[in-house]
Amino acid sequence: ATPPPPKNNPPAVRWVGGVEIEHIAIATGGRIVPRFEELSPTKLGRAGRVREVSFGTTKERMLVIENPANLKAVTVLVRGGNKMVVEEAKRSLHDAMCVVRNLIKDNRVVYGGGSAEVACALAVSRYAESVVGVDQYAIRAFADALDDIPLALAENSGLRPIEELGAVRSRQMESGTSVIGLGVGEAANEDGTHAKDMKELHVFETLVGKQEQIMLATQVVKMILKIDDVITLQQPQG
Repeated sequence: ATPPPPKNNPPAVRWVGGVEIEHIAIATGGRIVPRFEELSPTKLGRAGRVREVSFGTTKERMLVIENPANLKAVTVLVRGGNKMVVEEAKRSLHDAMCVVRNLIKDNRVVYGGGSAEVACALAVSRYAESVVGVDQYAIRAFADALDDIPLALAENSGLRPIEELGAVRSRQMESGTSVIGLGVGEAANEDGTHAKDMKELHVFETLVGKQEQIMLATQVVKMILKIDDVITLQQPQG
C-alpha cells in the first residue's frame, strides 16, 4: 500500500472497498485519485466531522462522516437480532427505495386493493366481445387471470373471495370508475363486503411497477405454454 504523505500527519483508513470509496466521494464532493502525487485542493472533499464509533456486543468499529458537502447523502444502519431479520429489513428498504425511484421516473399511479386488476379485467372482457374466433377465449382467460389477484387478496385477508370480487366489479361498473378496490383493513359495508374507494383511503402503487408485474407474469405464462412435455423422474425401485 502507498504510505500516507508525511506532512501534517493526516489520519488514514486502510482497506476501504471500491463501493464505499465511491459513496464517500459522492457524500463529501471529493475526487477519487490513485496516487498521492495527484492530490490537489480542488479534488478534496469536505465534511464537518469524521469519527470512529463502536457498537454491538462484538464492538465492531464503523467510520462515521457527519455534515458532508452533499447533505442529500444518507447512510441507513440496519441492525437486528439475527441475519434473517436484517435481510428482511434490507429487502423492505430496497422495495421502498424502488417505489420512490419509479415515482421519479414516472409519477403516474394506479390505485391498489385490486382495483387496477379489476378495471383491467373489465376492459379486457369488453374487448373480447369484439373479437371473432378462437382468440376470444384466450382473451377472456386473460381477464379471468387478472381477477385472480383480488381473489387472492381477499382470501389472504380472511374475507369471502367470490363475494368481495363481485362487489368490487359491481361497484366499478355502476360508478364507471376504476378506484373501487378491497379495503381489507376497513369496516365492512352494509352488505358485508369491503368494496371501498381506494382514492379516499390513499391506497395506490406506481404505474411502472404494475406494468412490470403484468408483463412479467404474461412472459412467464408464455414460456410455460411453449413447453411441449414434462419429463418426471421416477423413484428408483428396490
